[in-house]
Amino acid sequence: MTPAPLIAFRSVDLAFGDHLVLGKLSFEIGRGEIVCVVGPSGCGKTTALRVAAGLIAPTRGEVAFAGAPVRAPRRDVAIVFQDYSKALLPWRTAAGNVSLALEAMGTPRGRRRERIDALLKRVGLFAFADKYPSQMSGGMQQRLQIARCLAQEPAALMMDEPFGALDAMTRQSLQDEMLEIARATKATIFFVTHDLEEAIYLGDRVVGLMPHPGRIGIELSVDLPRPRDQVTTRESPEFLRLRHKLYDFIHASEKGGRP
Repeated sequence: MTPAPLIAFRSVDLAFGDHLVLGKLSFEIGRGEIVCVVGPSGCGKTTALRVAAGLIAPTRGEVAFAGAPVRAPRRDVAIVFQDYSKALLPWRTAAGNVSLALEAMGTPRGRRRERIDALLKRVGLFAFADKYPSQMSGGMQQRLQIARCLAQEPAALMMDEPFGALDAMTRQSLQDEMLEIARATKATIFFVTHDLEEAIYLGDRVVGLMPHPGRIGIELSVDLPRPRDQVTTRESPEFLRLRHKLYDFIHASEKGGRP
């Protein structure tokens, strides 16, 4: 028997006034799966993520999480935003920012420090526990946001272009850290990106949305071995084949047609 998906979009429409942003959007994300969503500007990638996270209610249809309709944000779903500078509390240290999630969960004070230290070690920030976000680089701030999200012990991570504002080397380092986190925690990941190579490198599957309204245009399984490598994975024939298919899809979608 095929296991039930953790996240399921079921004929989701979303309209803002007369503008239909998502139209009959249907797809599923399995438990422990990394699904990357790509598409041209205006296709509704971020909107779909916000609907899945319970931040926006669909106009018609529904998103189910573990079989139950999503009506509001859930504690077992964490969101990693692109703008880490606004996601973090500037008056709290790195340890204090991670502690925020534990406080919200009601974790006893005596158990917080051990958990904070473990999370900061996981993202390479243990030595910066007493530093404030303004004293950290962009990559470090994004690591801190991820650590705070992991403090929730989420079943799913919703990641909205989380590495888009970072330089190439930092971005690749965080991609590999994210894959290791996914392996260690077995979290389900809904990852929105405009970077086709990033989507292939990270994903078990890539979903491409077509615009006006946002709807499924292409779904590709990524049959690349793990662990992945920033050089050899990206140079493999299968990686290049998938990149070509996604590029053709985006190019055709931007011109208003199908690949």
